[in-house]
Amino acid sequence: MADFRSWIEAARLRTLPLATASILMGGAVAAHQGQFRADIFWLALGTALSLQILANLANDYGDFLKGADSPDRVGPHRGLQSGSIRPREMVLAIGINVLICALLGVPLIYRGFGAVWQGAALLFSLLGMAAIGAAIAYTVGKKPYGYVGLGDAFVFLFFGPVAVLGVVALMGGRVIPWPVLPAVVMGLYSVGVLNINNMRDRQTDARTGKRTLPVRLGERGAKVYHFGVITTASVCMSVYILHELHPGWKSGFLWALLLGLWLNQSLMLRKPAPSIDPYLRQLSLGTLALAVFTFFLIRG
Repeated sequence: MADFRSWIEAARLRTLPLATASILMGGAVAAHQGQFRADIFWLALGTALSLQILANLANDYGDFLKGADSPDRVGPHRGLQSGSIRPREMVLAIGINVLICALLGVPLIYRGFGAVWQGAALLFSLLGMAAIGAAIAYTVGKKPYGYVGLGDAFVFLFFGPVAVLGVVALMGGRVIPWPVLPAVVMGLYSVGVLNINNMRDRQTDARTGKRTLPVRLGERGAKVYHFGVITTASVCMSVYILHELHPGWKSGFLWALLLGLWLNQSLMLRKPAPSIDPYLRQLSLGTLALAVFTFFLIRG
């Protein structure tokens, strides 16, 4: 039986700031509209974290079966790869996480809409099931979408519009037009984190047939793509600050953080792919910091 430390490593705690950031940003947008609800916030946060852990466990399992987590990979060792977790234990853990997601998601939708048979509630139920399916299908199955270069699109969708605008809608806020910008920001920064991960693993992924965007684009192309993603996210957030929050000392904190993120990622582009792993955590924590500052500045 795997020990507690092995499961903590399998959960990949350093990826959880992204899920937290998306829910915080959604809460910030709703608060700006005077619609913040603490009950929805905590249920949404628990659901998002459970989905992220589910995705991490499924990714560990799928990559292990397909040989992508070989001993010569650059990143952290995985539970199945190292032998500290057995395959049947991982399958059980995946099943438990699916159950947790459902146990949190159902009351979340009920609290948001008051009845499970309403059209909006049914739509969110379908989105929830799609999120669970996407978390598993990234690397698990005969044709996982992560192996054909579609991971970025799904990450953008579920960490951006679905998470941010979903929270706003559940709290009773307006989801268009301006809330779309912070939703795009969260989606793009999450794509940036995934792209760093895939750039780091590009060589081992190529050998095992995992055709991520860095494998398809090459190291130089992946870095150009990364620069575009981070720059677009920074511009979108700046426009949102100008239109919704207006110039002022509070906005200055957000602009300083945006500039820091942009400069940090620009520095990363000068590094060889095997040495960029620390920038993954920095971008993940920077995205969380941006959401935290936005949340408290809007509410304060």
